[in-house]
Amino acid sequence: MDEVVKIVNDIKAGNIKPIYFLMGEEPYYIDKLSDYIEENVLSEEEKGFNQSVLYGRDVSMEDIIGSAKRYPMMAEKQVVIVKEAQELTKTIDRLEGYADNPMPSTVLVFCYKYKTLDKRKKVTKLLEKNGLVYESKKLYENQVGQWITRVLQGKGYTMEPKANAMLVEFLGTDLSKISNELDKLQIILPKGTTISAKHIEENIGFSKDYNVFELRKAIGDKNQVKAYQIAHYFAENPKDNPMVVTTSLVFGFFVNLLQYHGLKDRNPKNVASVLKVNPYFLKDYDIALKNYPMRKVSAIVAALREIDMKSKGVGANSLSNSDLLKEMLVHIFN
Repeated sequence: MDEVVKIVNDIKAGNIKPIYFLMGEEPYYIDKLSDYIEENVLSEEEKGFNQSVLYGRDVSMEDIIGSAKRYPMMAEKQVVIVKEAQELTKTIDRLEGYADNPMPSTVLVFCYKYKTLDKRKKVTKLLEKNGLVYESKKLYENQVGQWITRVLQGKGYTMEPKANAMLVEFLGTDLSKISNELDKLQIILPKGTTISAKHIEENIGFSKDYNVFELRKAIGDKNQVKAYQIAHYFAENPKDNPMVVTTSLVFGFFVNLLQYHGLKDRNPKNVASVLKVNPYFLKDYDIALKNYPMRKVSAIVAALREIDMKSKGVGANSLSNSDLLKEMLVHIFN
């Protein structure tokens, strides 16, 4: 995020590179940077003749280079943005000649999503030398909560730890999806609001009482009544609570718990880092650690592997979600 801010500030200051090669597994910042360039480098009057958006699946590298070598019309610069540039992977080396001597009056932007260039390649070195190469890396789950906090702080909001954890739990590490949901909340809620779990439930659609987060907590607490209540709710609402997702998240919880058992350094910061979990969840793991000895956790992990296969229809086509959920809880609690 700091690197993105620096790139934007450089553009604002007029320090604009002739090539921006935006690549990596996380598309969110690739889109943000390319959108910023598209919206801000040229004035509205200049954009008509001097800004073009190309798509990797529709053009060749020669087409892109040809566009980049044109001179701007009645403007100091032209902007050429290549979206879905990962479609050009096989011909990316053909960019070498242009990258070695780019047009100073062109701002050429590549949106190379879900992939990265080999840093040893000549084309990469030339892009780094004469332009800017930015790698947008996927955040780990335990980093996403901090990202949400920073984004909201920048817009005048705060969020309760449980609400933050719920968002990460249900939306994963997809920053674009999370950003869209945060935008919805900001439309509804006034600045200065502390976003709560209730706000999440009412405006995004996650039940604050009947979700995998609460099921996992009930399992860790060995609260069988609550766990079976949530399982019943899941069985009644299978579309909102797919069995494959439920088993995957519960399985992940016990795999982390197994790893936690083996840790010598149980400092909270180290545990959160090693398990790659939101620090908010650590108290749940601490309770579960006392309730489930390592041998029992190993047996549960093995049982959950079988249930996961059954949930995908392997060897148990006749079992309903309700039966699978009950079987899962029986293996865990007995």
